[in-house]
Amino acid sequence: MNDLPKLVMIVGGILLLVGFLLQFIGKLPGDILIKKGNTTFYFPIVTSIVISILLSLIFFFIGRFK
Repeated sequence: MNDLPKLVMIVGGILLLVGFLLQFIGKLPGDILIKKGNTTFYFPIVTSIVISILLSLIFFFIGRFK
């Protein structure tokens, strides 16, 4: 039960960081946007990498405190 406050603080910090980063989702440099005529192709490659790193960190910390 002594680890509960620490876990709550870590989860709160992660949520704060994710909330801050969500402002930039879809607007990161490196995302591919191709417009030709009336067709648009959008592939958020950098956004996908950032989300993958964040989820990896979250699952790492969750696994570490089990």
